[in-house]
Amino acid sequence: MLRLLGSRRQLCDGLSRRDLLHVGGLGLYGLTLGQAQQIATAATSESGLPGFGKAKSCIMLFLFGAAPQHETFDPKPEAAVEIQGELREIATSIPGVAFGEGLPRTAAIADRLTTIRSVTHPFPLHCVAYSLSGMPAYTTNLEAAPRAPEHWPYVGSVADYCWSRQRQHTETGGIPRHIGLPWVFNSQVDDLGLLAGPYAAFLGQQYDPVWAKFEGKATRIAPKARHEQAKEYTDPYAAIDPQCRFVFDGASSFPEQVSLDRFNLRQNLLSQIDTARRTAELAATEQAYAGHQARALSLLTSPQVRNALDVEREPVTLREQYGHTLFGQSCLAARRLVEAGSRFVTVFWDSYGTYFSGGWDTHQNHYPRLKEYLLPGFDAGYASLILDLEQRGLLDETLVLCLSEHGRTPQIDSKPKGAARHHWSQVYSMTMAGGGVHRGAVVGRSDAIGGTVAETPISPKDIHATTYHLLGIDPEQTMPDRQNRPLPIAGEGHVRPELLA
Repeated sequence: MLRLLGSRRQLCDGLSRRDLLHVGGLGLYGLTLGQAQQIATAATSESGLPGFGKAKSCIMLFLFGAAPQHETFDPKPEAAVEIQGELREIATSIPGVAFGEGLPRTAAIADRLTTIRSVTHPFPLHCVAYSLSGMPAYTTNLEAAPRAPEHWPYVGSVADYCWSRQRQHTETGGIPRHIGLPWVFNSQVDDLGLLAGPYAAFLGQQYDPVWAKFEGKATRIAPKARHEQAKEYTDPYAAIDPQCRFVFDGASSFPEQVSLDRFNLRQNLLSQIDTARRTAELAATEQAYAGHQARALSLLTSPQVRNALDVEREPVTLREQYGHTLFGQSCLAARRLVEAGSRFVTVFWDSYGTYFSGGWDTHQNHYPRLKEYLLPGFDAGYASLILDLEQRGLLDETLVLCLSEHGRTPQIDSKPKGAARHHWSQVYSMTMAGGGVHRGAVVGRSDAIGGTVAETPISPKDIHATTYHLLGIDPEQTMPDRQNRPLPIAGEGHVRPELLA
């Protein structure tokens, strides 16, 4: 039998380019490409590294605007005051390891986390799309152009695309595999349109997240992000009324004045139209249309979808532990979605009211926003999520990522009222938990002021590759771009053994 030598890099359905050519020859002997792909999807990673496929699902927590490493996971108590700042360090559950004092509950669960203190990349700007995809470079003009052709697919979209080609990973119970919370990214601001980041790019919009929508009342005004900000905002990330919910648009009820009988009649009519359509359309187009139609129908009619999003079904005491903030209740909804069968759920701490609040983008009022707004809400939601997953026996099979697009400057800018830390990407911190990562590890080290990497640089692309590995997706696979060229799903990233259990 003829074998072709060359690269072992694989396509996203598990088939290498070399094997693809080999299969072309096998077609003469009755083995089709589709049959070969079914065989290939059963393959595991060839890296030999531990943890492949350990995680059945992933929850990604993204702190848009960029959380400061000094006040969260990499305090510098020995540094000068203009580096250390107003907030001190506290001991964690790992001997000799400290977190920022604003995270007491997170410090208590540090032994469940993998804390990475040496994430680095070259773009100190709001590069959500760069930090969450395999794209090799980034420019500021791409930030406000979410459908620009230069974009690469979001990590959750790549996972969804790969899972869609594996028969054992079909959507079950009407629960979408890939979901975004609490709303379409950057859609709740007054002064800017949607931003780039969590989209499927050249893989096609069918692999975008299925976006939920938050319905509830904010009850507290957030500290201003900028003193020239004319308007104050009652911000749901600061506090919300407990009588809140998440819905998929159209998933909670039928359209007004449409009875069940009338809805069924419409379904029958649509079925007849589809029968005629199938005789005229190409198979690929038909499949994409059918997928969209089935998902829309499922979101409209499935009680599993409504129930999974209904955080009011949880005990009052547990909801209080997560915190009655949008971030806390979104973390709770994410746990419910994963428990119901979703595979990749992203929770964004997003801008609200004005883009220039930027969530964690503290160019002014750094300390008031951290103390009164950002750190308390994060600490309650994050720590509760990890403990809740653990108590339910789900943490070992659920990978939890917590990250930002960059970090913040080691030198405090004391000129603005409330002080400031500005954009910084030479070194910053993130955490991982569950799903096959090394519990209680602190990976990498920054220098004495938290300004550069001193040991073990890790790129966002390495995080993607490691995430794919843990989710049972070979990071050496490729995906086809618009010209059908194979691109590596994790860009230049590599699985990092330091992060694996």
